[in-house]
Amino acid sequence: MNGLSARTVLIVEDEWLVRMELATGFEDENCAVLEAASAEDALALLRGQARIDLLVTDIRLSGTLTGWDLASKAREADPAIPVIYVSANPPAPGRLVQGGVFIEKPALIAQVIGAARQLLD
Repeated sequence: MNGLSARTVLIVEDEWLVRMELATGFEDENCAVLEAASAEDALALLRGQARIDLLVTDIRLSGTLTGWDLASKAREADPAIPVIYVSANPPAPGRLVQGGVFIEKPALIAQVIGAARQLLD
């Protein structure tokens, strides 16, 4: 059993193909995966879910909120939730939540899974 097995991961990505690839990668690690295409949808899941162990989000999303906004709001609800940003947009100074990890697109699933292991182990 690895550090990812049986964890719940919320993947927030508006490009369905990228979201599907990330979801499959985490499912292959025996994670429960929740998916959202916007920060607004993700917030509804965060509020309705008993426990989310990891947030993986793009920065630019459809809707009015960004991945930066989502991570901040997720941390307000759970100050310990690990956050991985996966984006083609460069990190904005001061926007990365403390302990958050930024991975530049195009990202390899192995990079994202490796970062998740480090954050959750």
